[in-house]
Amino acid sequence: MTILPERRARLAALLAAHHVEALLVTSRVNVRYLTGLDSSNAAVLVRADGSALLATDNRYIDKTRALDLEAVEASDVAARLAVPGAGIEAAHMTVATFQRLGQGLVPLPPLVERLREVKDDEELEHLRTACAIADQAFADLVGRGGIRPGATERDVARLLESRMAELGADGPAFDSIVAAGENGAVPHHAPTARPLRAGDLVTLDFGARHRGYHSDMTRTVSLGEPAAWQREIYDLVATAQRAGREALVPGAEAKEVDAAARSVIEAAGHGDHFRHGLGHGVGLEIHEDPFLGPSRTGKLEDRVPITVEPGVYLPGQGGVRIEDTLVTREGGPELLTKTTKELLVL
Repeated sequence: MTILPERRARLAALLAAHHVEALLVTSRVNVRYLTGLDSSNAAVLVRADGSALLATDNRYIDKTRALDLEAVEASDVAARLAVPGAGIEAAHMTVATFQRLGQGLVPLPPLVERLREVKDDEELEHLRTACAIADQAFADLVGRGGIRPGATERDVARLLESRMAELGADGPAFDSIVAAGENGAVPHHAPTARPLRAGDLVTLDFGARHRGYHSDMTRTVSLGEPAAWQREIYDLVATAQRAGREALVPGAEAKEVDAAARSVIEAAGHGDHFRHGLGHGVGLEIHEDPFLGPSRTGKLEDRVPITVEPGVYLPGQGGVRIEDTLVTREGGPELLTKTTKELLVL
């Protein structure tokens, strides 16, 4: 909990540049980051001197006694904390709430999200644990024969999520993706009753949540010896993913990291078959700043957890995606998802 006042102090230091004396934080995730309170109805007013006032309703007020900051009970938490001249989180407050609170509030860009990009030691340890749970769950799924002809995509997803829970996950980081055969051509395919069949490539995109922090990993396996075209695109994606990982250094431009992987796929003639960004930050949310893509701006900092996940998707045939969660480091990225990236033939 000692890190929380430091987080609020860092936020307070940003307020002067925006000419406000306080920021009204209403995003549930950002309130948790700044106060330690995870609730469905809370807000915090962080002042330019680093002091803060937390508001929540009677369901959560007892939890605030363990927090090292002033707290008040209110049902309308935003109205309780709104003061003239305060900044608001424009990306999170609705127009209706903004209008209801009256004049004098200043819409600001995402400031807390900017702070959240760089993780402290405690956050990184939670992420390591979340990734280790996902790694072990996948290893157990493979070792117990859970990915086999006859099992449905939904069967595999349920087994994977159940095993992560058994290993200590708070829950899945997101709805797991299991995409067999032609469904692998859909990057965000939702598992169906389609049975897995010999000859399929099967893409599994999944993660665990630990203490609120999310892991993210994708592996593609082959049911039986892969056909030549399957091996070709797998090797291509693996090469592109390696290039993306190697480009992931502090100071790198987001679009340059994307280009390092994308150029490999484009050179092989599959540029039109890779249509999403290369990666995204992870933390208290499964998708958070920074994002890697052709039009993304900004430079990566040190200690930023981020995914690298190129893919090739062939409509009507299938696809391959390989994804890791890594942390930017001065000496080269720290790999958090340790499962092999060699093509598993099951």
